[in-house]
Amino acid sequence: PVFAEAFGAVAAELDPLLGVSLAEVVESGRGLEQTGLTQPALFAVEVALFRLFESWGVRPDFVSGHSIGELSAAHVAGVLSLADAAVLVAARARLMQALPSGGAMVAVQASEEEVLAALSVGVSVAAVNGPSSVVVSGDEAPVLALGELFAERGRRTRRLRVSHAFHSAHMDGMLEEFGAVAASLSFSAPRIPVVSNLTGRVATVQEITDPRYWVRHVREAVRFADVVRELDANGVTTFVELGPDGTLSALVQETLTDPVAVPALR
Repeated sequence: PVFAEAFGAVAAELDPLLGVSLAEVVESGRGLEQTGLTQPALFAVEVALFRLFESWGVRPDFVSGHSIGELSAAHVAGVLSLADAAVLVAARARLMQALPSGGAMVAVQASEEEVLAALSVGVSVAAVNGPSSVVVSGDEAPVLALGELFAERGRRTRRLRVSHAFHSAHMDGMLEEFGAVAASLSFSAPRIPVVSNLTGRVATVQEITDPRYWVRHVREAVRFADVVRELDANGVTTFVELGPDGTLSALVQETLTDPVAVPALR
């Protein structure tokens, strides 16, 4: 019931902005391959899971996320009200969905240094997820060629099933309008420290309350491995993944030697 009530509260804000019933989308799975619905659905599930754990007395020392997940983290930390967070999430999803489709994203079993040395025009590092887990994004041909280069070296590579090339130059067309939306909202100092995807460090109040931060957040790499190391350096030993799967828990275990990493759902 706590989850349902929290999900309903998020959906009440998002449904009018999206023109669909988020509950129906999540229950049926229809449309979830499109980022215009994926991002709001993730936000709703993550926030509702946070409220459920909160009702059990679980109090985090820090929160963070992965890409759209950092918006969930910022909301539950008090940076954005639910109404403003919903506006930002819906705009992010809508504007990304409206961009021309195409491009590609490939996960590569390699270090950031190895990938940077192999980058070519039209390819960006989209995420550094672990010591040997990097995602590249951008124009299809050079992204796939980079994946093939590492496959030839005996590394695991996997093309991601995505509608757009996120965290690359393919996002540039939405940044100005998204920035205008962000600038229209109210930001507050976090009540719970938020570890930033942009810097991999605890975000300062100045950073996370600046609308331009959230524009950079769309375009630049997700430094998740640095987020995990920062949490470890701050004495965090237990990680709870509040999302639809255990992907990030696995990345935490890849980055640290002996963490407790627990996914809420699979």
